[in-house]
Amino acid sequence: MNFIKKILKSRSENGEIFLIEIQKILGFKPHDLSIYKKAFTHSSIKKKSASGQPLNYERLEFLGDALLSSIIAIDLFKKIPTGSEGYLTQMRSKIVSREHLNEIGKDLSLISLISSKVPKNNFGDNIHGNVFEALVGAVYLDKGFVYCEKFINKTVIEPYVDIERLEGKITSYKSVLIEWCQKQKCQIRYDVYEDTGNDRTKHFSVRLYIDDDVVGKGRATSKKKAEEIASKRAYYKLQDQIELSE
Repeated sequence: MNFIKKILKSRSENGEIFLIEIQKILGFKPHDLSIYKKAFTHSSIKKKSASGQPLNYERLEFLGDALLSSIIAIDLFKKIPTGSEGYLTQMRSKIVSREHLNEIGKDLSLISLISSKVPKNNFGDNIHGNVFEALVGAVYLDKGFVYCEKFINKTVIEPYVDIERLEGKITSYKSVLIEWCQKQKCQIRYDVYEDTGNDRTKHFSVRLYIDDDVVGKGRATSKKKAEEIASKRAYYKLQDQIELSE
């Protein structure tokens, strides 16, 4: 009987800690805490509702992604009355980019609240942005659009949206390099190969050639990420030349 009491007490304390931490992040008291718990539940838990639906953050992530995009679009539309459709789309893409959302998720230390059977050091970087999107979805379901808008304003717009800085922010180093090479009439080529090394997870390594010279290397769990890492390193190596040609 004492053992059962200890378990119940532990669960109660964990719930209280979660409530305190989530309130700090949100800046208001949640109405339905179960929605937020779902936003921090990884699919590895394999939890299901009474009707058999999976109880994890993936559906909330989908909802949060759409809300973020819409609310950022509204903010940019109001802030930049002279911005063209293409310019506004570009600015929104920079704000809601995976890299940027991962940065926000890390700053909020969201990973510390995740329930998972996977060790947290095995998660990829995208877990930070994915959970942040799920949290946005949870706020909307719990408190409605106005609270959701206020939350995004507090966590994304006020601390991160600086239009002048965003104008100069590069979201794809690969695209910049390809465009520069086309202007310079240079040949650009990515040599991609599998590289398992000592890791259990399969990795890809990339050598980036401009004409016959290797100007950047990258290694990651996907070809796309490895190419972007190699491109970023090549960009900073060639930055003076690229900026002089603009």
